[in-house]
Amino acid sequence: MSELAPDEAARLAARAGLPLDAARHTSVAAVANHIHSVVSVLRDLEFGDTAPASTYRVEEDVRVAG
Repeated sequence: MSELAPDEAARLAARAGLPLDAARHTSVAAVANHIHSVVSVLRDLEFGDTAPASTYRVEEDVRVAG
């Protein structure tokens, strides 16, 4: 996917019901592009036999010092 341009970020935000002031288009696009780059890295990770998070159970005997 190519980087999101400021005008496209504004159009998508408006479509989602979140109209943006023109001064915010560039910063919103930059944040969206950063988030996309992080998610892309996470998608490339190999989890192999890692169980889904829904199978995790906290031990009842665990105590937090306080």
